[in-house]
Amino acid sequence: MTNRQILQAMSGLMAGMFVAILAGTVVANALPTIIADLEASQSSYTWVVTAELLAMTATVPLWGKLSDLFDKKLLLQLSLGMFVVGSLLAGFSHDVELLILSRVVQGIGAGGLTALAQVVMAAIIPPRRLGKYAGIFGAVFAIGTVAGPLVGGVLVDTSWLGWRWCFFIGVPFALLAIALLQRTLRLPAVARREAKIDFLGAFLIVAGVCALLIWVTLAGNEFDWASWQTAALTGAGVLLLVAAVFVEARTAEPVIPLGIFRNRTVTLTTVASLLVGVAMFGGTVFLSQYFQVSLGKSPTVAGLMSLPMILGLLVSSTVAGQVISKTGVWKRYLVAGAVIMTVGLGLLSTIDADTSFTLLSAYMAVLGIGVGMLMQNLVLAAQNDVPASELGAATSVLSFFRSMGGTIGTSVLGAILANRVASEMAKGLDAAGIPAGGDGGGENSVPDMSTLPEPVRQIVEHAYGVATADLFLIATPCALLALLTVVFIKEKPLKTTSGMERLAEEAATARETDKSVVGS
Repeated sequence: MTNRQILQAMSGLMAGMFVAILAGTVVANALPTIIADLEASQSSYTWVVTAELLAMTATVPLWGKLSDLFDKKLLLQLSLGMFVVGSLLAGFSHDVELLILSRVVQGIGAGGLTALAQVVMAAIIPPRRLGKYAGIFGAVFAIGTVAGPLVGGVLVDTSWLGWRWCFFIGVPFALLAIALLQRTLRLPAVARREAKIDFLGAFLIVAGVCALLIWVTLAGNEFDWASWQTAALTGAGVLLLVAAVFVEARTAEPVIPLGIFRNRTVTLTTVASLLVGVAMFGGTVFLSQYFQVSLGKSPTVAGLMSLPMILGLLVSSTVAGQVISKTGVWKRYLVAGAVIMTVGLGLLSTIDADTSFTLLSAYMAVLGIGVGMLMQNLVLAAQNDVPASELGAATSVLSFFRSMGGTIGTSVLGAILANRVASEMAKGLDAAGIPAGGDGGGENSVPDMSTLPEPVRQIVEHAYGVATADLFLIATPCALLALLTVVFIKEKPLKTTSGMERLAEEAATARETDKSVVGS
């Protein structure tokens, strides 16, 4: 495909990818209003977020495997269609049960978009040229991740729109993506082996992952980390995943081919993706709360304050992608990205309630630059080193572990944040001679800063500033481990043929081999 044809096809992919990311982030600043309007409970608040994340994370490997067996374009359009249905259901919801169900449907569609967009890119673009397009992909990912809360805050603050538009806003983008893909994406027909779907393995993987994700999401909030619920969920999750490994090792068409982990590059990039998910998502997801509680900013302003991170990620992912495509050299950018990400997290671990926005912007920009150089190029390294017939599985495995790392990091660091805030507030209130529990809100609730008296407000601001810095301090070793993992990845020349071309070559080689065997 020419550059123009690739860019035309990419327009549909990027629109779909933006929609998938926006679905998970746009509700961040709108949830308090949504839950209050639907008269729902605090546990429902958690499940509106968790349902979409669980469905997306658990189904990514399934979509990846289906892309190795069936038409990628049709699967993309199907996932976009599911997203549209889920978004409309969510926007018209009049009770929290329907809203949670609609978020599951959205999550399944978003899981398909997350996996398939990268798979299709690898199918139509040779790895040697993929870098510059992967940079654009990383930029879209960054904008959707960080701008989502800003968009949600603006929609909620606009009286003539309201929270329902947090779900409706993605529908036009999804419909546009379907139309663009139908018009611009041309994937040549390739002879495929007979498709056999491993339904038992798929069920065991989804059930096992959901059990563990439910545990890390609810532990520390709905029940204690050391409790019978923890034992039940972790025990069930581990048993189901052990059974999944047993099934996957013996089926003809496994959902996750265990053989790909014999590939050193795939194994190391998978571990690095998990650690990046923990460090990146686990640390930055609480920045919006820090801006609003510790610095006293509105939801809209809090979204705008994240722009330095977006710009850092946008510039670094685009520039690194262009240079990789031009030179064919990629490992140095992975290592540099991991180093810069570690430094950025370390710098953010020094913030408090009095940190100036100028200094905070510089720290966020450093983190964004590191993540931009690292995250998407891990996928490029893995895609370059697997057979074309396993592109879908390898790509979805990396996306799956990155999402799972983000879920684990968000849950664990969220529990640490709650405990640290509680202890800092108790210490501050005691030092000021103010009775605990009177004005600072409940132990697990975020206080309304506008209603607090000045002495209590300062204590709360300080507590959230100290606690947020601690989260980045804890995330820093994860980034350091990601750096050590990346160092051991072996650099291999980027292939100059696309995934579809390699698949055709592999099929031709297989036919020649079969003829030779029959002839002999």
